[in-house]
Amino acid sequence: MDETGFWSLIDETRLAAGSDPDLHAELLVERLVLLDPEAVHDFARHFEARFSRAHRWDLWGAAWVLLDGADEEAFENFRCWLISLGRAVFEGTLLDPDALAGLLPSDFDARAEGEAEEIGYAAFDAYEQLTGDELPDLGLSEPGAEPEGTAIDLADESALATAYPRLWARFGAPGLPSARRGVAGGPAPV
Repeated sequence: MDETGFWSLIDETRLAAGSDPDLHAELLVERLVLLDPEAVHDFARHFEARFSRAHRWDLWGAAWVLLDGADEEAFENFRCWLISLGRAVFEGTLLDPDALAGLLPSDFDARAEGEAEEIGYAAFDAYEQLTGDELPDLGLSEPGAEPEGTAIDLADESALATAYPRLWARFGAPGLPSARRGVAGGPAPV
């Protein structure tokens, strides 16, 4: 499976699932089990390569503003969700994390969206269904423990507002209703 096939499969299953990330993951597994194990392995390599590319401080800051806090696990799930939105949103967000504010629909709900943990397991689940074995090593280097780039003080609202003016205006301005304000367990301020 090449990169175009990877993104096509992401797009087809996302469109069929609507905005439900759990259904998206189920549909993705259903499609992947129709392929041969080598293609599923290729899909997993493409996914994990993008997951690693998104392990960056500037994206963690964007996730923090969008989700009103994001600990390490929420940031991992955010990266899965970002991939699940398709190539244009993923690449656009990597180029300019603040652009995510304009790439999301007007009815985006941080309480129900912004995380898609199960998408990250789709290839592993499909491979096991196909072969009865665990997905073999993908041959990719492990990302570092620390995200790439310059660390951001996620507790500094003025720094976040400056770094992500569009996201902040839409999702982070004080006084906005949010179910996630004050999420604990995020990284320590730098």
